[in-house]
Amino acid sequence: MTPERFANLQRALERRQPDLTAFLDGANRAQNLTSIIRTADAVGIQRLHAATAGGAMRLQHMIAGGAKHWVAVTLHASTRAGLAALRDDGWRLVAAHGGAGTRDYRDVDYTAKVAIVFGAEAVGLSDAARAAADDHIAISMHGIGRSLNLSVAVGVILAEAERQRLAAGLYDKSRLSPDERERTLFEWSYPELAERFRQQGRPYPALTADGKLASNPLIDISTVSQ
Repeated sequence: MTPERFANLQRALERRQPDLTAFLDGANRAQNLTSIIRTADAVGIQRLHAATAGGAMRLQHMIAGGAKHWVAVTLHASTRAGLAALRDDGWRLVAAHGGAGTRDYRDVDYTAKVAIVFGAEAVGLSDAARAAADDHIAISMHGIGRSLNLSVAVGVILAEAERQRLAAGLYDKSRLSPDERERTLFEWSYPELAERFRQQGRPYPALTADGKLASNPLIDISTVSQ
């Protein structure tokens, strides 16, 4: 871990948005999921949520191929259960789809605690997702095509969320709790070590100002290089 890399990780954490997320309803393509994770990281999302009809094991395999170290992904047993959990935690649910009763995606306030719900390509949003939503949005289409690729649609809407949040000053200072910030910083800096500490039920050691380990609680810690 070089001081320069550690400083880059800290700068990224300072701009994380803990009250903005996306929920993927029926995620079924690894390429889309990888692109969405990268886009989420680019706009500062700390955690994504997903449920899939194909089962949690398949989704976990898909996540393993993406930029998983920068954006956490919570897997839910079903869309209904996942959205209910978000609602109980105070999230406003905004469903993106091309059906009736939608309004322009730019007319929604994304500076509040909001989860944007996206459906799988070809099949779109499930009935459960539409029924759970507080608001319904769509991207205007002016050509022959009637829909966008899922990862492109996610990028368009999240770019609007970023624009609003920049204007509101939400990227100006750290918005993570101190505990989450320190935990995430260690996991980003030393992902292999973090996994070993979790397996052994040990707390993460403190890091120095330049990103070094303040102590070596694992006997063979020096054998793991970053």
